[in-house]
Amino acid sequence: MMDNETAVFNTIQQTPNLRSGLVDTLIAQIESGDLAPGQRLPTEQAIMTATGVSRTVVREALASLRAKGLITTRQGLGAFVADDPHPRTFSIIPTDLESIDEVLHILELRMGIEVEAAGLAAQRRTDDDLERMDARMIALEVSILDGGSGVEEDFAFHRAILVATHNSYYARLFDTFGSAMVPRMWTKLDTMEHRERKKYIARMQREHGLIFNAIRDRAPAAAQKAMRIHLIKSSARFIELRDQAIQR
Repeated sequence: MMDNETAVFNTIQQTPNLRSGLVDTLIAQIESGDLAPGQRLPTEQAIMTATGVSRTVVREALASLRAKGLITTRQGLGAFVADDPHPRTFSIIPTDLESIDEVLHILELRMGIEVEAAGLAAQRRTDDDLERMDARMIALEVSILDGGSGVEEDFAFHRAILVATHNSYYARLFDTFGSAMVPRMWTKLDTMEHRERKKYIARMQREHGLIFNAIRDRAPAAAQKAMRIHLIKSSARFIELRDQAIQR
């Protein structure tokens, strides 16, 4: 801390998303107490000088923090850390997913949730659950082959697995996040020809099929393994996309 109203910031690394880097820095300082409840944040100019980012990036970062309920603004006085900066609810908003690294963090979170859920679904699923999952897989294939992104359909398939746990908290958690849990903006589906789309959906449905079959066969360990492999492969594909972007 420099004084009661300013703080020392690390220079934000020149990443593909400077806003998220600044948001992460500010959140870390709020959570650690370096920026205390009720404390006034440095001015936009002070943050720009300390971090090396533009005014636009600073304003976008502050808007994101306001949306998360971590800061408030007072007319003519500036931005302040919220009196209770620890949100009682957790959500993922669209601006949280503006880089592939952020998507990879979401996939890590999903792995922690969905691997366990797949095992529970294998133990508790009903015939209705299986019919629901099967219908979602078919809808996903139709959507992508028809030129859609398949986001809602993919989300619905994974949600159907959570429903099959017969623990309502799993599905309610996913509903809080919405389709942000199934990001598609970097997969370039919109530029794929029909042949590429068929190859893409075949790979995805093969992975989904292994999860479905294990749940159908009431094999918890196999269901967990299949879900883990599916999410690991998804992560690997996003890492490849990120590396390709860096090389350009």
